[in-house]
Amino acid sequence: MFAAHLIRLVPNNVQASYLARAAGTARFAYNWALAEWTKQYEACKLDPSLPKPSEAALRRKLNAIKRNTFPWMLEVTKNAPQIAIMQLGRAFENFFAKRAEYPVFRKKGQDDRFSLSNDQFSVEQRRIRIPKLGWVRMREALRFTGRIMSASISRVADQWYVSITVEAESPPLPPSESQDAVGVDLGIKTLATLSTGEKFLGPKAMNTLLKRLRRLSRALARKVIGSRNRTKARLKLARLYAKIANVRRNSLHQLSTSITRRFYTIGIEDLYVKGMLANGRLARAIADMGFRELRRQLEYKAAWRGGHLVLADRWFPSGKLCSCCGYRLETLDLFTRKWSCSICGTSHDRDVNAAINLKNMAVSFTATACRGEGAGLARKREAKPAPAKQEFSSRISHG
Repeated sequence: MFAAHLIRLVPNNVQASYLARAAGTARFAYNWALAEWTKQYEACKLDPSLPKPSEAALRRKLNAIKRNTFPWMLEVTKNAPQIAIMQLGRAFENFFAKRAEYPVFRKKGQDDRFSLSNDQFSVEQRRIRIPKLGWVRMREALRFTGRIMSASISRVADQWYVSITVEAESPPLPPSESQDAVGVDLGIKTLATLSTGEKFLGPKAMNTLLKRLRRLSRALARKVIGSRNRTKARLKLARLYAKIANVRRNSLHQLSTSITRRFYTIGIEDLYVKGMLANGRLARAIADMGFRELRRQLEYKAAWRGGHLVLADRWFPSGKLCSCCGYRLETLDLFTRKWSCSICGTSHDRDVNAAINLKNMAVSFTATACRGEGAGLARKREAKPAPAKQEFSSRISHG
């Protein structure tokens, strides 16, 4: 099982300058390789006899010319340009597999990062040793034990962070406290409603800091391009965006940890967030909740604790079904928060009812899956290896 720990670095001015140069070198190598790849690909279309572009060939070409053409690359670790080109290769693999869009050029200030292989750095207590730089202090020690695989150093606003990936020998978290199941309904006013009746309000970080965000954005727009005052205003705005992201992420971590710690099976909807963001009136509120990030955290934390996540089909009518008798409403608008079943007469809170239906769906799928592979309407789906390699999660479809 793989786990990643994100730790803030505490570099001095000289070390921060080196990190910025290494990130710039990685960005330049990525953009150079992308331009070369595109040029070679266009040439191949005109002359099929020419070799097709590849990540390995581009790395060899850069190694051959960088000493004379780009001598400043030698001032930083060799991993910075080499791994950047390897990342471009993976980006093209995802593009050709139709998992991602065509790669785009990296921008300064937005893509300031570089990576290190496990033979090029070492970690000791609260510090990390980076090639051609030396020891850099970290705000905390590495939490996970196991074989260190890689490290990625990135900048957010004016702060530097290192993400260290470790191959852990055992799950980082203890098993769930119970074998119970829970349904989780996501919403805008209330971030998550559990089938137990508990409701968790979202942090709404952007909405809380929206006035300050608008003020700093206007201040940045008034500054002269290229001036030092514009640089200062841009940094202030970047810090605020980082604060908003941290507040949202912290709240989601607390919620996902609480759910996975208490429950073994978790039922949740497979929301089409990209389509939901097309609603101009609700887009900001939806983005401010962080639905996709919450699902990602539930996936890997449930796997860490030996539990699993069951995803309902995005057309599953969780809010329209009566959780008592199964009666289905024809329509249910967004403004109706409570409704009564015309068959059994039960009065429902819309969100709690949806969460109970998601719980029933998860329990039903778990019981069906135990009878054998391929039983029932569900199929297994491997989760993306975000900070940890996922072991299990599932999707269920309803006609």
